[in-house]
Amino acid sequence: MSNAVLFVDDEQNVLDAVRRALRNRAEIHTANSGADGLRAFDEHGPFALVVSDMRMPLMNGAQFLAKVRERAPDTIRMILTGQADLQSTIAAVNEGHIFRFLCKPCPPEQLGAAIDEGLRQHRLVTAEKVLLEQTLGGAIKLLIEILGMVRPAAFSRTARLQRYVGDLAADLGLRPAWQWGVAAMTSQLGFLALPEEVLAKVEAAQSLREDERRLYESHPEIARKLLTGIPRLEEVAVIVASQLTPVCITGEAEDPSRWDTRTAGQLLLRAAVEFDRLAASGLDRSITSQRLESKQLGFPLVLCKALRTLGLAKQDYVARELRLRDLAAGMILDQALLSPKGTLLVPAGQEITRALIIKLSSIAESGGVAEPFRVRVPS
Repeated sequence: MSNAVLFVDDEQNVLDAVRRALRNRAEIHTANSGADGLRAFDEHGPFALVVSDMRMPLMNGAQFLAKVRERAPDTIRMILTGQADLQSTIAAVNEGHIFRFLCKPCPPEQLGAAIDEGLRQHRLVTAEKVLLEQTLGGAIKLLIEILGMVRPAAFSRTARLQRYVGDLAADLGLRPAWQWGVAAMTSQLGFLALPEEVLAKVEAAQSLREDERRLYESHPEIARKLLTGIPRLEEVAVIVASQLTPVCITGEAEDPSRWDTRTAGQLLLRAAVEFDRLAASGLDRSITSQRLESKQLGFPLVLCKALRTLGLAKQDYVARELRLRDLAAGMILDQALLSPKGTLLVPAGQEITRALIIKLSSIAESGGVAEPFRVRVPS
């Protein structure tokens, strides 16, 4: 509904006049109250634009538009107000992210121009979102697939971290934010700059010398510097940089509904990284849970509760032996791939991507790996 507009006003004559004035300009829906407006939004929305009267019984315009914002943040919101409501309306605009307010009575030509501008703003917001989620997302995905070719173990970890962050957010009832998934996806980019010997020790859970530990702990900051240069990823860069740093919150802030996007992203990624580290160490799950709930890590109690069951639900897979030409993105390697000399090429458990298929094709041409491949395919 790129040109669908919802008008909410408790005066039917106002709604009738709006329909007459705008019938050729947009797809108009109307409602006589905030409650009816929310029902219309749920049944016929989301709308590109919502215009609400300010003074209505039971639920005023500012309250109604706040609920609309919760349901669909990209919907453009306007408010109609009389002179007596001017100060409260200005406050609603400043505090409620309302695009514009119009004074009653509003001449048809002025109302029409405002509607056109609101619909134009919605198209801009939507186009930006598509650009962000598809174009930028595709570019990031390609970058991560290259990470898989150079640092396969780090790539495997990003896939797990994405899954953990998504599962934790769902368990906590958080509204998904694109920044969290991108942060998990890009969190291991700093491994590109670490020496092979340090990575080998990390993967083998071996002790690091002090200089090696400092190198390892620098990888979030390296990733932050890489991401900061990409437009629209500034918030993601901050989340990624804090993945090894405790996020301290107290009191009412323990309630996930009070977390802003950055705080939630930092907590989710930090928890996912710590859970993955402990799970990879082979510790008993009860011991893992105890360490995750330690005061030193500082996770909120509600997050600790979600961590207790993280990773228990697993998707069903069936094992198959396939030739290279039959591999597809999304399959999971069921066994490590070695070169004829015994060098590890790709570890078991890595998700197959387009970049990995290209890499395997190149290796296969020189006879460097044997077919078929044992993989797991979602059943």
